[in-house]
Amino acid sequence: MAVPIAVLDCDLLLYGRGHRTLDRFKLEDVTDEYLVSTYGFPRQFIYYLVDLLGASLSRPTQRSRAISPETQILAALGFYTSGSFQTRMGDAIGISQASMSRCVANVTDAFVGRQFIHFPKDEATVQSLKDDFYGLAGMPGVLGVVDCTHVAIKAPNAEDLSYVNHKGLHSLNCLMVCDARGVLLSAETHWPGSLPDCTVLQQAALTSQFETELHKDGWLLGDSSFFLRTWLMTPLHIPETPAEYRYNMAHSATHNVIERTFRTIRSRFRCLDGSKGTLQYSPEKSSHIILACCVLHNISLEHGLDVWSSPATGHMEQSEEEYEQMESMNSEACRIRQELLLTHFS
Repeated sequence: MAVPIAVLDCDLLLYGRGHRTLDRFKLEDVTDEYLVSTYGFPRQFIYYLVDLLGASLSRPTQRSRAISPETQILAALGFYTSGSFQTRMGDAIGISQASMSRCVANVTDAFVGRQFIHFPKDEATVQSLKDDFYGLAGMPGVLGVVDCTHVAIKAPNAEDLSYVNHKGLHSLNCLMVCDARGVLLSAETHWPGSLPDCTVLQQAALTSQFETELHKDGWLLGDSSFFLRTWLMTPLHIPETPAEYRYNMAHSATHNVIERTFRTIRSRFRCLDGSKGTLQYSPEKSSHIILACCVLHNISLEHGLDVWSSPATGHMEQSEEEYEQMESMNSEACRIRQELLLTHFS
């Protein structure tokens, strides 16, 4: 007589005795089209992720059978790219929604621990970075473009108001820098949504990096929500001369790369765009999920999976700050911008 199994122990599935694995889903059993449409990435890229993260996701314990790294990665990719713990997704790979949630947590932690987001340090790569930006619109010395974007989260239990942004939504304000291809060079995803962009930058590790250690012979480009600094060039609020107009046009065309990057990330990782609702996690866990998607974005670009996409709707969007207050009184920063105007745009 058959004995029905009513409930599967998720811990039993995830962590396993004797390191046996539960493999109800096989990559080789489905088409490439199915993998891309369901999990967002092609077969060979998924195999690469299994090799990259497999050791971190294989955790032998004293319990029974574990979900394989391959299945855990598919569960996480399904969540990142769809934005919901769908029953059909769990059914497709043979695990429950509760198990999927644990898989997402494991894979997220594994991604966050990887060093795929950083500024280049060797001179040749730094020069190549500047050359790529210069090729876009003739703006010299650019080491990256910086901006903030909000990702909607559920209302946290504590410090609720600190996460309410200017639109009345609970969010994290994420500070990011990218290169001319959209590769992220910095990502700080933990800032409360109530903080304006200029405050986020003022308190960010990025500021400490550029003021104490990073490249003195270049700068980032930021929009008018930030203060002008010696290492951060902003547009002129009221351009008057032809040189100032040319500077602003080159600045805007170059800075547009970060806007395209935000759209790309939002389009590829639907868990961030708000179309399936807000991230249903604490601010800390939501921050880790955002950062994991950023890491995965960089890895995908490294493997040639460019997705320059059209704008999408949702709550991962740039801030709309009052720009009039952002003109800097930093005389040295003003001198550097004026010299840039005279040297390259006059």
